[in-house]
Amino acid sequence: MSEASPDIAPMLRLGTRQSPLAMAQAHEARARLCAAHGWPESAVELVSVRASGDRIQDRPLADIGGKALWTKELDAWLAGGQIDAAVHSMKDVETSRPAALHIAAVLPRADVRDVLVGARSVEALPQGAVVGTSAPRRAAQLRHRRPDCQVVLFRGNVATRLAKLAAGEADATFLAAAGLARLGETGTGTPLEPGDWLPAPAQGAIGIECRSGDQRVRDLLAAIDHQPSHQAVLAERALLAALGGNCHSPIAAWTEMDDNHAVLHAALFSSDGAERVDGSASFALSETQTPARLAADLLARATPGIAALFAGP
Repeated sequence: MSEASPDIAPMLRLGTRQSPLAMAQAHEARARLCAAHGWPESAVELVSVRASGDRIQDRPLADIGGKALWTKELDAWLAGGQIDAAVHSMKDVETSRPAALHIAAVLPRADVRDVLVGARSVEALPQGAVVGTSAPRRAAQLRHRRPDCQVVLFRGNVATRLAKLAAGEADATFLAAAGLARLGETGTGTPLEPGDWLPAPAQGAIGIECRSGDQRVRDLLAAIDHQPSHQAVLAERALLAALGGNCHSPIAAWTEMDDNHAVLHAALFSSDGAERVDGSASFALSETQTPARLAADLLARATPGIAALFAGP
């Protein structure tokens, strides 16, 4: 499915998943590209695909192929030349990417926070509350704070998960503040401050990936690359790479930015949330080794229940 004028050849074909949130992200990317280059909207064609991760909703993502289920169709289209670039939610992109692909732009990062829907705070959840989530990070972080709560699988897009909550399948759920805002659902739930409840690595960031050797497209995308957001995302992805985690590994991370300086905060959990190790590291944005050093420190202090979930570099 594509959005373009049949009379005008597009300057760029952007691939995206078909979910409402993915389409909202693609529209934002197109608007920024057209503004940066002085193009009409028709200059950027949106080409959508229903990703495997959107089709399979009854099992945890980690059990059916992990984050690759969000990217493999778009990767194939890039490799085959059907699209020039692909728009991704960066928290859903595998840490290790093919050398033939290049993350050419990261848009200005939106709100990194999780939102709790169904209660005014984690502490205000009823005793023994049923909380829906499919994210190991959210489940473990909740169990660490509220071991009395029961976690049930919640998968699907934002509307699907809110509908499950309304139908009484759970007392509460977690959603990303950035996703809610992009869908116009800004009044939904209670945002959880990242200093108290750490988000997923790269949460709130939209990335655009193209073929590494396509210099024309790389140059076009460079015009909308927001370097501070890009550097923060790279730091969090470098932490993930050094930890050797996977979709089963509960990892939370957030880069606090201040001009050309940053502080990377991270926490690792055991699956049941009973064990936690956390740490922070300050670094200049031009420095690239700090995430790996923080990962090594976290792994050195990890309990057996945590260490078993991480392979290291």
